Amino acid sequence: METAFRTLSGRLTDDLAAVRAASGGSADLLSAEITIGGVPCCLLTCEGMVAGGLLAELVTEPLNQLGFSPSDSAALLEMLRTRRLFSADSTEVREIPALLKLLYAGFAVLLIDGAGTAPAFGVQGYASRSIAEPSGEQNIYGAKEGFTEPVRTNMSLLRRRMKSPLLTFELLSAGTVSQTDLCLCWLRDRVPAGLLGEIRETLSALPLETVLSAGYIRPFLEHSDSALVHSVGTTERPDVLCAKLLEGRVGILIDGTPFALVIPQLLCETFQTLDDYNYPPAYATLLRWLKYAAGLTALLLPACYLAVSLHHPALMHETLLRLLTESEQNAPFSLTAELLGILFVYEILREAGLRLPKATGSAVGIIGGLLIGDAAVQSGLISTPVLTVAALSATSGFVIPEHHAALTVLRPLFILAASAAGIAGIAVLGTALLCHVCATEAFGFPVSAPAAPLLPRRLSDVLARIGFRRLSQQNFRVSETRLQPDDTIIYNNNTR
Repeated sequence: METAFRTLSGRLTDDLAAVRAASGGSADLLSAEITIGGVPCCLLTCEGMVAGGLLAELVTEPLNQLGFSPSDSAALLEMLRTRRLFSADSTEVREIPALLKLLYAGFAVLLIDGAGTAPAFGVQGYASRSIAEPSGEQNIYGAKEGFTEPVRTNMSLLRRRMKSPLLTFELLSAGTVSQTDLCLCWLRDRVPAGLLGEIRETLSALPLETVLSAGYIRPFLEHSDSALVHSVGTTERPDVLCAKLLEGRVGILIDGTPFALVIPQLLCETFQTLDDYNYPPAYATLLRWLKYAAGLTALLLPACYLAVSLHHPALMHETLLRLLTESEQNAPFSLTAELLGILFVYEILREAGLRLPKATGSAVGIIGGLLIGDAAVQSGLISTPVLTVAALSATSGFVIPEHHAALTVLRPLFILAASAAGIAGIAVLGTALLCHVCATEAFGFPVSAPAAPLLPRRLSDVLARIGFRRLSQQNFRVSETRLQPDDTIIYNNNTR
């Protein structure tokens, strides 16, 4: 382990042995000993991380075509620095740990006998998934490109859409073992330095050995493990992230995952999509209110049905009450048990459909339809009204997939509150939920804005979808929404 902290000695044999020892003799570390102008050298690469064509074109062939004989290693190193451009992405390294990190990132490193510095050339070419349409954020009129796994490819997707020099990228690393590349992206004229400093401090202090997905980092940025509403958003669409950056947000790209993090995220934004800004304002406003209604239906419909049936039957129409009474006469379980049971079975079927291979995943829907929709009702285990209420609630939840986890936790709680105290129980739990949402924040930005704190001008794009002429004229400072304002930032309302 001592060699892992050594610097290059300048003796080729010793340096090569030290690099191999620091890598643990890993089989993917490749070395090719060559002689350049009479100077012994060794070219190091990591198998599968470099492009063979680029390596030959930018490094191997130029080295073989050197038209002079350097007097010593210092002359060769100086020539590589000043007279030849082997790769636009090139650097020099002295420490062996830094050398290994470059190798594992797709660089080719040239060890030179007699030189204590090794030049490194970026010839990355590892296999990766091609750019494809996002699977979780479908749209009709927007672009069909989504983020992919390599972080530098995702950076290029953003740069293609925003060629402004104000767009800034900063590469960091996280994970003491994985050394995963992270990329902060922001517009310099719109993000306060204090917010960037807090994010950098949080990322640098991550107590993680590895970062394999956005879910590893997201909890540390949200400052709370008990929040039911996320204050840090995710997106797999470059155009959506560009719109967020224009509004003064900070994006985080993570190498190895096609999802980008957005800081901060407001609750109202989870009911908005990119297509809202491609439709006429009247139609987009109608769709937005449909999403609000679907969210309330998904959360409260089972609880309200139970509360009215058990505690407030006078609120029901006489015909509806009679149908409910007849359907429940032969059911062996209580209304509360029926609702909880059917929602439990729904979650089982959903998880089974997600985890099974695609070839057999569709069979889960068929079996679930026969099991719940026909057999359970025909056998009398579940009444038809309960099944209808549960189906409407589950279907409404599909409209806002961002909140599926919160809905799964809150539905049973509201059902139990309705069973215990009727509408009063729903009101008490609903008030507690509102207080929880208003108390949730990320780096001083409450997710409940612009409703709490109230920003009337911002509500024009929350309660409705106004036209672009008015959107382009509405700029305001985020210090109005930050709990402890210490910086200024301009939000430009553009597409989301």
